[in-house]
Amino acid sequence: MDRLVCEPPAAPSETSVVASPSQPQVWKFWGTAFWGLVVFAAMFVGQIAVVAWFVFRQDGPIDADSFGAAVTTVVSHGLTISLSVITGLPAVVAALWVAIRIKGMRFSDYLALHRFSWTDLLIGVVALGVLVMGWDALSRATGREVEPGFMGDVLRSAREDGALWLLVVSFCVAAPVTEEFFARGFLYRGWSESFLRPAGAIVLSSLVWTGLHLQYNWYFLGEVFSIGLLLGYLRYRSKSTWLTIILHGLNNLAAVVQTILLTS
Repeated sequence: MDRLVCEPPAAPSETSVVASPSQPQVWKFWGTAFWGLVVFAAMFVGQIAVVAWFVFRQDGPIDADSFGAAVTTVVSHGLTISLSVITGLPAVVAALWVAIRIKGMRFSDYLALHRFSWTDLLIGVVALGVLVMGWDALSRATGREVEPGFMGDVLRSAREDGALWLLVVSFCVAAPVTEEFFARGFLYRGWSESFLRPAGAIVLSSLVWTGLHLQYNWYFLGEVFSIGLLLGYLRYRSKSTWLTIILHGLNNLAAVVQTILLTS
């Protein structure tokens, strides 16, 4: 007769003993708002450092009375603006890296630096073209300038400084990467997973992005805000910030070329 053998229970496997780590979480509304201010401050410091360098390298003493005039003169130069936009990019990336590192997520995943489809690119190009042409048509119909005077002044100054190529790089590459990492990448990601949901995140991040362009008058700020809404929707649709970076760069390139033609 077979004997009944009682064996000790098998030891639980390591996977059943060790709990799986929790999934990293994104910053929500207030965390995103706080780190958004930190990123903005980093951008400001990175850009103002170039302005300060140009101010203090001018010939002659600088006192309290002449400091304001010196700053105004420096920031009106296309070379200064181009370099300040470029130096703002690494400052923003560094601040974003710290904020994302704290949450334990990959930089590319948090900011949705993913591939996008050709269909989304085509939709974005067509929609952006229709939107911008609509604003241009409204400008002509109401007797307004098609391009803001700021763009023309900066372009003429950059041409005089021999820095037109640098202006194109800063406006069409550095600025889109910086602003899209910040607005459609970081701000949208956190706010879309808060009580705002994607629709509220699109609106609020577009308002913040519009606030970065206070050098324009209210009319062009309206155009900037509408473009922000479109880019926010395309970010939601494609789940890719690379798409909005490319569209942003194409829009800026078209604006630069248009300004060159109008000021020639």
